[in-house]
Amino acid sequence: MSRMDFSQIQELIRMVSKYKLSEIRLEEGDFKLVVRHQSGQEAAAPTAAQTLAAQNLPQAPAFAPAPPPPPVAPPKAGTPSAAAPASDESARYVAIKSPMVGTFYRSSSPDKPPFLKVGDAVQKGQTVCVIEAMKLFNEIESELQGKVVKILVDDTSPVEYDQPLFLLDPA
Repeated sequence: MSRMDFSQIQELIRMVSKYKLSEIRLEEGDFKLVVRHQSGQEAAAPTAAQTLAAQNLPQAPAFAPAPPPPPVAPPKAGTPSAAAPASDESARYVAIKSPMVGTFYRSSSPDKPPFLKVGDAVQKGQTVCVIEAMKLFNEIESELQGKVVKILVDDTSPVEYDQPLFLLDPA
């Protein structure tokens, strides 16, 4: 068996969070992986040895993706649509999205200035925020470049995977 890759582990973590599971276990032969959701005081950051051990785990069997949400009935004729089309102006903006589930922080610590403010120029690879996931603080770097038009998330707010965090004007 080959190793389990980081994206598969992230997907398991997202599933635990999204479906409010307390624990998920995968076992196949001598491979065993347990992902637990722990409350604040029970949680502890993994040690370097635990991180290294996780990197050397064999590949887990593929699992089925989460079922799609149920279809939503279209709005009745004559009623305003809940998802009104975006204006031409906002359509030209691009979003920096969250690569993970966690807590959004605009700065590296409470006494430091935010990484970005509206009007700031952003370069590819520039740190734009920090997202805390499972007591680990992850610096998030921009994959885009442009000018910050809007900050979509409040400091210390929970964020979901692929949730837009910032709007940029790429021009």
